[in-house]
Amino acid sequence: MAQAPLNSDSPIICPEQRVEQTWIDYNGHMNMAFYNLAFDRALDHVYDLLGIGAEHVAAGGGSCFTLETHVNYLQELLLGDPVRVEFQLLDRDAKRLHAFFELLDEAGNLLATSEQMLMGIDSEAGRPAPFPAPVEAAIVALPHVARDAWPALAGRTIGIRR
Repeated sequence: MAQAPLNSDSPIICPEQRVEQTWIDYNGHMNMAFYNLAFDRALDHVYDLLGIGAEHVAAGGGSCFTLETHVNYLQELLLGDPVRVEFQLLDRDAKRLHAFFELLDEAGNLLATSEQMLMGIDSEAGRPAPFPAPVEAAIVALPHVARDAWPALAGRTIGIRR
């Protein structure tokens, strides 16, 4: 699937992945840890688009760390299943990104979601820092989800409802 331009209202479509043998657990399906790996690989793709990927970090340009994540496991995945991750930006400020990812099968069925809070980091100081101007410009160009159109699984809390 072709990548939508960053100034589009469409989610960012990350490269397709397939469930690998090492991702399968003793229940015969993808282990929960590897849902996180699939989301992390998608996030690396987004970081590359924003100019804060591995090359940026290696050049001493800072980094971005994940502060919090909330995953919803909706469908099991089996060996070899093709999946894609779509990224949407829910909110941002000078140092943070509030992101939402959907893991989908070939037919577009929702398999899992990941909501994440990400923080810009000055690697030299080891402290949170605002995103550099070129990165900020790329973030502004990302498709944003309007507050009244947030995905139903975004912003949930965990707990036993009584």
